[in-house]
Amino acid sequence: MKAIQVHQFGGPEVLQLHEIPTPKPGPGQVLVRVHAAGVNPYDTYMRNGTYAIKPLLPYTPGSDAAGVIEAVGEGVTSCKPGARVYTARTVSGAYAEYALALESQVHALPEKISFTQGAGVWVPYGTAITALVHHAHARPGETVLIHGASGGVGTAATQFARAMGLQVFGSAGTQKGLELAKKEGAHQTFDHTKPGYAEEIMKATGGRGVDVILEMLANVNLATDLKLLAMNGRVIIIGNRGEITINPRELMARRGTARGFTLWAATETELVEIYATIGAGLENGALRPIVGKELPLKEAAKAHVDVLAPGAHGKIVLVP
Repeated sequence: MKAIQVHQFGGPEVLQLHEIPTPKPGPGQVLVRVHAAGVNPYDTYMRNGTYAIKPLLPYTPGSDAAGVIEAVGEGVTSCKPGARVYTARTVSGAYAEYALALESQVHALPEKISFTQGAGVWVPYGTAITALVHHAHARPGETVLIHGASGGVGTAATQFARAMGLQVFGSAGTQKGLELAKKEGAHQTFDHTKPGYAEEIMKATGGRGVDVILEMLANVNLATDLKLLAMNGRVIIIGNRGEITINPRELMARRGTARGFTLWAATETELVEIYATIGAGLENGALRPIVGKELPLKEAAKAHVDVLAPGAHGKIVLVP
């Protein structure tokens, strides 16, 4: 089979297309014929060798895939060959024609959701759900600011927050991004490249501030975020690419919190809740993965450049 492999940590150029043996499922495993694989920012950090999780070389990147089960190993009872699934992590990597996964890592993909959409399910919606439910403890009627509401996680969080009954503010850096955030459920949108955007957000809250902020680029926005919080407000840090200086007094004055997390540290109980929420949302239409760009598998290096570029617009997907 064809697969992207990384033989040394480095820039996008280390992503090379190779012909490697197709894996066979062992006990408790399934083999998925990949129709599409999702590209996430964390994939680029792992490729650089700077992520908290450092895989053994060589490895195939990717946790998010969608396709059809090709074969199952001994003891697998929850799924059968021919079933449409999305993956929530894999054993062998998603940037390939076939991906090996544990039985617990594959989940039903409704017929109404395409394979390219399915490749944008796990990290975006898993992140949005655990950020809002398990870490922010957001409640209906509260106001949430989603920084970067036009990207993969941003659109997922916007849809889910709206379904939760939150007042949703979304920021983006392009007109196209602002329009997408509005379309996916943001009540109000703000251009975060515009001077004075923070004042516009505060004015929109009547000076009260926002209850929850989902932050995709903390090294740029966190200091400003703290000034936008309402009393007892919470900043949930989803993405960060460097250091930043903040004034803790901004938190102290508001009895606020700034909290970071990784999806990989979700507990078994949290995972059960995340999978159930995703399944229900995909079925009832509340969750609708947005694909912004499809690229052939061989262009994985370009995908890793594009996923970090300003002006995010939906999910980037690789098609084998």
